[in-house]
Amino acid sequence: MPTADRPATRLATRLSFLVAGFGIACWAPLVPFAKARLGVDDGVLGMLLLCLGLGSVLAMLATGVLSAKYGAKPIILASGFGIALTLPLLTLAGTPLTLGIALALFGASLGTLDVAMNIHAIEVEKDAPKPLMSGFHAQYSIGGFAGAMIVTLLFSANVGPLLTTLVCSGMMLVAMAFTWPRLLATVQAEDGPLFVMPRGIVVLLAALAAITFLVEGAVLDWSALLLTSEGRVEASQGGLGYMLFAIAMTVGRLCGDAITARLGDRPTLFWGGIVAIAGFAVLLAAPGTVLAMSGFLLIGLGASNIVPVLFRRAGSQTVMPSGLAVAAITTTGYAGVLVGPAGVGFVAKHTGLPISFWLLAGLLLLVPLCAGIVTRKAS
Repeated sequence: MPTADRPATRLATRLSFLVAGFGIACWAPLVPFAKARLGVDDGVLGMLLLCLGLGSVLAMLATGVLSAKYGAKPIILASGFGIALTLPLLTLAGTPLTLGIALALFGASLGTLDVAMNIHAIEVEKDAPKPLMSGFHAQYSIGGFAGAMIVTLLFSANVGPLLTTLVCSGMMLVAMAFTWPRLLATVQAEDGPLFVMPRGIVVLLAALAAITFLVEGAVLDWSALLLTSEGRVEASQGGLGYMLFAIAMTVGRLCGDAITARLGDRPTLFWGGIVAIAGFAVLLAAPGTVLAMSGFLLIGLGASNIVPVLFRRAGSQTVMPSGLAVAAITTTGYAGVLVGPAGVGFVAKHTGLPISFWLLAGLLLLVPLCAGIVTRKAS
């Protein structure tokens, strides 16, 4: 049997992660335009974001069955092309109903790709002489940075939302077409249930993962609106916040293995949480726009290595099989990043968006508070 770890399969896997990060980042700067076009408040916008999250989570639960039956390759291709084709629909929907449907389809494509590309990445890494997963996930961050940057630059050049999304969709279509022949023809999925409720220490690991992913989802979906509503930047530059966050996440993930090896899991969790919380404080309390924008860098750097440590601890705990623990944390974490931001909208409707972000910082405080428990009992 030929090895799964070949330059072509590595490249195809990296491109899959890149497209996933790029696609979801393209949505972030579109949020203020969607809100203005439909004339809805934060509560309705939160419900629309819930459509994206529900579509993603439901698709994730079905992807395991589809991948086991057909292999990861056709699922990656279908979902990757699906992201590219549904992105322009987000700028054409003229009613909350049609936007909700478009977001559900867009979210389903994102969720499907998230699961299928990780299944593919695991198969490639199994035949590799050294770990590859951190590098694959770094491509997701790079895609997020690239997507936010390109959309922001096009908006700054007075390119309209529809044409902007068509340009971005074209880039993703080219990437997926290049990926097509390089993906593994078959990928064997592990037998077993698609999702198992976490128990014991895995419950805490899943909760911390969900909180961390929720922070990422909130920055993705609400940062542009926070900056524009507070008068920090113009609407055409609303994506700058997420772009800075994505840069910091990328740098943090690329350096994450070396940092954790030097400091250990507990200090990485503790100080990562502290730095991210400090980033929220700077973002929300700093008087100047430039200083406030640096808060996104701190949030990204602090949060970047929390989830990898949580996954590592899930693999070493003995309360339940490590594979099932990792699967449970993955689903719970993605539910946080995709469904959780809808809750931000509900809170913002009654208290304002800045208060919602302060509450996110409060939730994130659980990470440093629980760092000792996680690293002690999960081993």
